[in-house]
Amino acid sequence: MTVKLFDENHEKDLESSINEFLKTTTCDIIDIKYQVAIAMFGEDQVYCFSAMIVYNEK
Repeated sequence: MTVKLFDENHEKDLESSINEFLKTTTCDIIDIKYQVAIAMFGEDQVYCFSAMIVYNEK
């Protein structure tokens, strides 16, 4: 079993990164975990969109 981590500042970038990975691999996907974190810096909100793909290599 192997994991691949993705971390992006925008949800569309995360989506693109995951889709590109899925297009270029022939692995068996076991699970995909998704998470959003929000931090405050002064009056600015910073978002972190992340995902972990758990898979078996063929």
